[in-house]
Amino acid sequence: MITIEVQHFHGCPNSDEMIKRVREAITRSEVEIEYKEVLVDTPEKAELHKFRDSPTMLVNGIDLEGLPEPDFGNLACRYYKDGIPSVETMINAIEKFTTKER
Repeated sequence: MITIEVQHFHGCPNSDEMIKRVREAITRSEVEIEYKEVLVDTPEKAELHKFRDSPTMLVNGIDLEGLPEPDFGNLACRYYKDGIPSVETMINAIEKFTTKER
């Protein structure tokens, strides 16, 4: 089973769109997925989750874009150089992890 986690906080302009795309990717995927959204809205939660900024999608604990876990969590909005990952990019990541599990 694949675990997908979206870490976010309210106020970042890309959080809602990321959650929408992740949900669509899950719906279109044929893989069994455990999904959770984690609201990271305090410095303590940012530290606990080693927060990579909002929004972040983790697949089996690994950042969708390969961003390493930081030494210290940070409450900031995340910048995606090429924009929020597409639904297709998310589906490809899910399939990649499914292949690794077999």
